[in-house]
Amino acid sequence: MPALNKVQLIGHLGRDPETRFTPSGKKVCHFTLAVNRRGNGTDPDWFQVEAWERLGEVCQQYLGKGRLAFVEGRLQTDRWTDEKGEPHFRTKVVAGQMQMLDRKAEEQDVAAESVEADLAA
Repeated sequence: MPALNKVQLIGHLGRDPETRFTPSGKKVCHFTLAVNRRGNGTDPDWFQVEAWERLGEVCQQYLGKGRLAFVEGRLQTDRWTDEKGEPHFRTKVVAGQMQMLDRKAEEQDVAAESVEADLAA
């Protein structure tokens, strides 16, 4: 039987990415993404996103709070039981691809300078 677990999101980061290491030494980057629904003036939907290894390094280096990003990945639900024996669940997006959709002001200045230099040449 075929199966599909794929999610695509476009939204703004709610906080700066945080990178941690697993006990085995793998790098994982966590951040939140706020996605507004079209035509809906209410609060956005919030998603927990994690990016592993090289993608996590790129997210840590280039993303920051408020940046607009496209994230594609899969949903994963973590399950655990606390000290009181109560079950807990958390669904997150495990990113497989990320694309920045905006530029910081200084990046726009550099891009404008390079375009002006090309025109002058």
